[in-house]
Amino acid sequence: MQRMIRRIALTCLVFALSPLLANPAPTPVNQRPRHFNDPVTPYHETREGMIRPLQAIEASVVPQMKRQGASYIGAEYDAQSLRYRLKFMNDGSVIWVDVDGRNGAVVAQSGR
Repeated sequence: MQRMIRRIALTCLVFALSPLLANPAPTPVNQRPRHFNDPVTPYHETREGMIRPLQAIEASVVPQMKRQGASYIGAEYDAQSLRYRLKFMNDGSVIWVDVDGRNGAVVAQSGR
């Protein structure tokens, strides 16, 4: 009988604690891993002065690419390298332009 009561008590305890084990406390924002194309990360890094705003990057790169006949599609942000990746289309070809978010310099271009 004693053994059965212990087993029932243990089962109830596990059942009561299972929501806590399944949903651990969220990590603070400054301790979260930096993810590719996470919209929150560039916002905070811009506010902290680590990188330039996307609008400033676009203002310098998009006009250059438009003069070459490319249409601007959009941008992604890589928090690991602190780079923006701008996507353009030109005559059916995709062009990727990687820009250093810290200083706005074009560091790579792939595609046509």
